[in-house]
Amino acid sequence: MIYFCYFLIGLLFIRVLVALVNFLSFAYLPKKAPLKILPSVSILIPARDEEANIGGLLEQLSTLEYDPLEIIVYNDHSSDQTESVVKHWATLHPTIRIINGQQPPHGWLGKNYACHQLAQAATGSILLFLDADVSLKKDLINRSIGHFQRRQLHLLSIFPKQIVTTFGEKVSVPLMNWILLSLLPLSLIRKSNNEAFSAANGQFMMFKADTYKTLWPHESYKSHRVEDIAILRLFKRENLASDTRLGDNDITCRMYDGLDAAIEGFTKNIFQLFGNSILATAFFAIVTTIAPFVLYNHMGLAWLGVYMAGIISIRIFVSLASRQAVVQNVVLAFPQHLVLLIIIIQGLINSKRKKILWKGRNILQGQ
Repeated sequence: MIYFCYFLIGLLFIRVLVALVNFLSFAYLPKKAPLKILPSVSILIPARDEEANIGGLLEQLSTLEYDPLEIIVYNDHSSDQTESVVKHWATLHPTIRIINGQQPPHGWLGKNYACHQLAQAATGSILLFLDADVSLKKDLINRSIGHFQRRQLHLLSIFPKQIVTTFGEKVSVPLMNWILLSLLPLSLIRKSNNEAFSAANGQFMMFKADTYKTLWPHESYKSHRVEDIAILRLFKRENLASDTRLGDNDITCRMYDGLDAAIEGFTKNIFQLFGNSILATAFFAIVTTIAPFVLYNHMGLAWLGVYMAGIISIRIFVSLASRQAVVQNVVLAFPQHLVLLIIIIQGLINSKRKKILWKGRNILQGQ
């Protein structure tokens, strides 16, 4: 058992080191990234029941001082007023237009099909896929394209700074970055072609249009629940330069509205965060849950104190890198971990039932 204790301490040390490296690497877009040329840009927004968000995003995009620019919204059979909101903004700004979508063909997930249809309609040399709940400040597009050009990228993804409002969001939404930034050094996404170093966020995905329309990645992964990571791995296999960055105050998102929505959302892709391995996911959950008790029973109070200091350090470094509330995440570390266990258990139940509902559709159907 003592060797297992050494393993637990070693794993914690590695996670602390990864979190520290991610914090020190300052993995945000450069504040100043001069544009070599002004490429034409197509901003592509898949939207299903997004009346609460889409108007705000279109208002922000309409103020962009960028030309040439087109903004296309794919209305994916919304049951609310999404279509009316988009049409209103389209009458005010000729750069905005709407596509009313068809039902996804068999074998396609709704968002993947929407993105594929949007790309087919786009004319820009840069394709930027945005989720409807993202908020942007004026120079974010210019900063993104400047970085895109300077690094000669084919794909750039950004994890927006997450806005959490309710208690349920505070004990759930930070889990994504807690897992990601304590297990994966973000700098290796750009520097290494190893597919193990892959993380991307479909909320912001920027592509070189020629590359996208050669590979048609959303079609290649039409039934993949975590298509963003799958696409990044494809680009790595093709030796195409890619990068993933953290968002600062210029790009934010309120990903989920409350605890139930967060659990439902994370449940659909929790295993993909661990390489689509249920075993790896369960192992991580079990080890991080029992480690303090095992160390206390076999190595005493001092080593328990060391371990708890490491846990707190990870929370601090990840929170600082993610621009999240440090004290809040430290204080809520225990309930956040309980929510993680609930998400994993629910994921196991859904996998056995072959049923995961997302926005009224079973995204496991046909798989």
